[in-house]
This record gives sequence, C-alpha cells and structure tokens, in this order.
Amino acid sequence: MVNTTNGEARHSSSTCYRSYLFSLLILSIIWLPAFAFAQSEEEMQTLRMYFKEDELVTAPTRAPKPLSKVAENISIVTAEEIEAMNAHSLTEVLERVTGIYVFYMINDFFKSEFLLIEGAVDGTNVNKEERHVLLLLDGIPWNFMSNGRPMTNTIPVNIIKRLEIIKGPASSVWGSSLGGVINIVTKDTGDTTVPSGTVSASFGERNIRDYYGAVAGRAGIAGYYLYAGRQDSDGFSSNRYFERNSFYGKFDVPFTSDIKFVLTAGYSKPRGNEEDNVVNDYAVLDRNSALFATATLTAEITDTLSVETSLYELKQKFVQEFNSLSTDGLLYSWAGYEKKTGGSAKLVFAKGVHNAVLGLDVNRTGLDKTEKGEWMGETVRVNPRISKWAVFVNDTISIGDLSITPGIRYDKNNVNGDFTSPSLGVTYRLDHRTILRASAARGFSIVPLLYTEGETYSDPSLKPEEIWSYQAGVESVITEYLRVKALVFHHNMKDAIVLGDTKFINAGKTRRTGTELDIETAPFHDLSMKAGISYFRKKLILEDDSSPDVDTIKDVYSYHLVFNYNDMKSLSAQLAGNYTWWSLPSSEGAKYNTAIWDFNLTKNIYSKNKLNTEVFMTAHNIFNGSYYMATLMPARQNPRRWMEAGVRLKF
Repeated sequence: MVNTTNGEARHSSSTCYRSYLFSLLILSIIWLPAFAFAQSEEEMQTLRMYFKEDELVTAPTRAPKPLSKVAENISIVTAEEIEAMNAHSLTEVLERVTGIYVFYMINDFFKSEFLLIEGAVDGTNVNKEERHVLLLLDGIPWNFMSNGRPMTNTIPVNIIKRLEIIKGPASSVWGSSLGGVINIVTKDTGDTTVPSGTVSASFGERNIRDYYGAVAGRAGIAGYYLYAGRQDSDGFSSNRYFERNSFYGKFDVPFTSDIKFVLTAGYSKPRGNEEDNVVNDYAVLDRNSALFATATLTAEITDTLSVETSLYELKQKFVQEFNSLSTDGLLYSWAGYEKKTGGSAKLVFAKGVHNAVLGLDVNRTGLDKTEKGEWMGETVRVNPRISKWAVFVNDTISIGDLSITPGIRYDKNNVNGDFTSPSLGVTYRLDHRTILRASAARGFSIVPLLYTEGETYSDPSLKPEEIWSYQAGVESVITEYLRVKALVFHHNMKDAIVLGDTKFINAGKTRRTGTELDIETAPFHDLSMKAGISYFRKKLILEDDSSPDVDTIKDVYSYHLVFNYNDMKSLSAQLAGNYTWWSLPSSEGAKYNTAIWDFNLTKNIYSKNKLNTEVFMTAHNIFNGSYYMATLMPARQNPRRWMEAGVRLKF
C-alpha cells in the first residue's frame, strides 16, 4: 500500500501510470491508421458529420461565429455527450474537459469542488483561485460575489444543450474572467404542436435516486421547454446525504419574423450533510438555493444589423451550519444571501468581412452575510454592495483563410475601480484539414466582496488580479480519421491575492506555462476514442515573506481517456478514466495516485414511431481507486465502487 504522506512514493506510482497511459495513446494512434482504409462508406459519412469545425458558438465574442474562426482555446460539450456519461452534476462533465482541474473538497454523489482552468492550488486551502473562472447560465454570472466561487450544484445538468468553455482570460468580452469562462447554453423550446420530451429515473446504492422529466413544444405561436427533477442520496460515508429539487422553464414568442422575445426562469434547492465529525462532536449541514429569471428581446433591424437587450435577476443563498451531535445545538452558522440584478445590450453588425459586436453590461449585487452560534458568542452581520458597468467592442475580420479578432472592454465598479481589457486573436486555415490559432489578451479577476469588507482577514486596499496571456495552437484532421488539437500557453499574472499572516494581500506575481493535447478518433467499426493531456507549471514570485506557507512552484498535470462504442442502433457503451497529479505537500494528507474509471452501458429496448425506451447502467470507480485531497478524514474520501441503473423514455 502506498504511503500517502510520502510524496516521492506517490509520484513514483503516478509515473508508472503515466507510462501506461502514454502507451495506450501511442497504440491507439498507431492502430487506427492501420485500419483506416477498411472503413465503410457509412463510417466515412459518420466521420464527416463528426468533425463540425463550422459549428457556431457565441462565448468568444457574444455573436455566433464558426469554431474555425475562434482564436481562443475553446472546448465544446454537447447534450448528447452529457447523456452518454449519465452525469448527475455539472462537475462530472467538466472533469473530463482537458485543461479543467476539479479540486474536490467533498467527493460523493453530493460534490463540493473548486473549478480551476489552467490554474493551480497553493496548498493553503484558502486560495483555490476558483474565483478566476466565470460561470454563466442564460447569460447570468453565476459566481458568488462574496468569494467569487461558481456554485455548480444549483444547476441541473439535464437542461444543458451545450457547454462553451474558454480556457484563458476572456475579460475583453465578459469582464472578470481571468482564468476562463464556462458558458451554459440551455436547451431549446419545441417547434411542433405535438410535444416531445424525456422522462428518466435511475436508482443506485445508498438509496441514490435521480429522476426528471422534460417536455418541449409549441402552443400557438409560443414555444416552451419545461423541466423538473429531483436527486436524493444517503451518501457513502460519515452520514452524508444530499437532496435537490430543480425546476426550469424557457418560453419564446416570435412577435414577427424579425423580433423574438425569450423568457427563462428556474429554481434549484440543494441540501446536504457534509459529514458527522464524531471526534469533535459536530455535523456540517449545507443549504443552497438559486432563484432566477431572464427576459431577452432580439430584433433584426436590417439584413446586416441586429440588436439584443436582456435583463436578469438572480437570488442565491448559501448556509453552512455546524450542529452539535450530542445536544443538537447550533455551534456556528455562516449564511450568505445575494441578490444580483443586471442586464446587457448589444449591437451585432455582420457584413462582408466583418462580424462586429458593440455591447453594454450593468450589474448590481447586494450581499447579506450573517455569522452566529455558540462559537461566535454574538451575531455578526455585514451588508456590502457593489455596482458595475462595462462597455465592450470586438470584430471578427475574415479575409480568405485568415481571421483576425481584435477586442477591448472597459469595466468600472465602486469597489475595485476600473480596468481595461484588450485582446487580439488570429486564426489561419492552412488547408481544409488544419487550422492555426494564436491569441494575446489582458484579463483581470475582481476582488470578492468579503476580501475587502466583512471578515477579519479583509483588506479594502486589495487590487484586482491582472494577467497577460499568450496562447498558440494547431488543430488538424489527420488522414480522415483522427483529429489532434495541441496548444501551448504562457500567463503572467500580477497582484496575486494570497492569505498573509493576518489578512489577504496582493503578494506578487504568478507565472503559468503549460500545454494541452486533445486527440479524437472517428468511429471505426462502431469504436472511437478521446484522450486529453494537460500540464502546467505555476511559479509564485512573492514580494515579501508575508505568506510563508505558500508553495512558490507547482507542477500539475492531468490525463483523460474515453473509449466509446455505439452501433447507432440500440447499444452504446463508454469507459472513461480521469487522473490528476496535484503536487500537494505531504502535510495535506491527500491521495491521488490512481485513475478513477467509470463504465456506462445503454440499451434501447423498444422503439416505435417517435417513442424510444432505453435502459442504462453505470459502474462508478470500477477499479476501486482512491482519489481525495486536503485531508485524511473519512468524510473527504471518495466513494469506492458503486452501481446504479435506470430507464429513460423519449417521445
């Protein structure tokens, strides 16, 4: 058994695994070409549909444009891919995306995590840098303003049509997004009077239940998409449990052929017990909620000019309670309530070589934070507020095989002042198979409200973290059956925020240099493969010794492998493995010297007209691996092997 306090032993084990993984990748690349010419015409047609380089995305510039003209490092995840994973949470989906690092604090059916994009942890358990990642749902910034963290467990994964993930700063378009953007595009309303939809139910060990229903259609001129779901679990250790009820609706009304109104609304309420700490006589209970609504009006003014205006409101709550196991009394409670109101307007001009966007964003957020309980002695309450506005402009200029995307944004708020974010991206199509990409961008991360006010470690003089990022890469379809995407990046960040002896400080500079490699194959006799490798080195250059516990250099890397089988008729299967080397100090007591593998199987058992019934099963952590960070406490350890099965009806 590997001693988890011995970093060298763990690294040796990980080196063996790394060698094994590289062997698999090399064998896959060598094996597939040998049989390429044996592919049938049907398989070749599937291949041509498989690589959609002209798929339209909106996140890079906030106007639709093809992937072949996107200079940023971007990944796309579709609803079909999410369903094939049998994913229960957004986190399960994101941990398979190359360049995204999911740092788990609680790894159960109920997951508590930090999302990092081309970023690193510093080993102090305080500055996980998750605030650098901007999460968007229907255009609403989903991050808490209190600490900057994107709360993923209030988003039901089954409402997602597509994830657009920008890796690297996107501040010239979205403002505070130093590390990247995860843009959630929700499913469309229906286009027929006869409704279509899905009803699904799955059951697993420890009373795990996940069931939902969704329906889409059109009533008169109005289109609709409605979703309702519930998840429930008794948890796998330390008396953990989790439950969540979620509702979502989208409606669209085309007033004319050129004017459309879209309304969305949703509510999600997760609740879970993190752990029972018998030794210290307390239980930790988390209660979250998110209630939101958006209204968007889009008008085509001319064939080349359109305008879109939107308004939104989001109410988020996070409550964490420490209750005594022996007396059931309240020891400590941290409650944060946020109300976020905002909107945007943009003009899109598309004519000739130009696809230009001019936009305005406004936002006002109020926080009400309360601490109370026996450990506090007295109730402490703070109510910080922040108001923000920004203007931005960008243009995608396409001249033959060359596309150039300049952009700039100016942000202003009443807490951190102002910031200007320029960017420049270039793509060049060498031929019909190969695209070159390069970009340079300046970005920032706004200082969270509680870092400047309301905590003992707050400092009102903190400055936003700033970054200059440079990325270059190539994407190519090799001999009609294999796609490879490679990228290198270099990030220079200054005014990095870390926790000093008594308060947060702008400690110094951070340099991150790394690379990513994605490999995808076309189906060969119904088999296909995806692999991703990412690596970065983070170096923190401290200006003083105010934060002595921070590691100044870290090397972090991860691997992802997915093997798919799909006969395009009734049977599909998937084997997926994830591994990350976190380079944590031995004092953290972490264990991550093995990959975690999941297996999914789906079988269509009945089809007639538009009615399809399928059964599915998932074996989680099939090799019983250990993967946890931060502590050896049982409550933080990941579940061992567990099974679930279900049925899905589509109509």
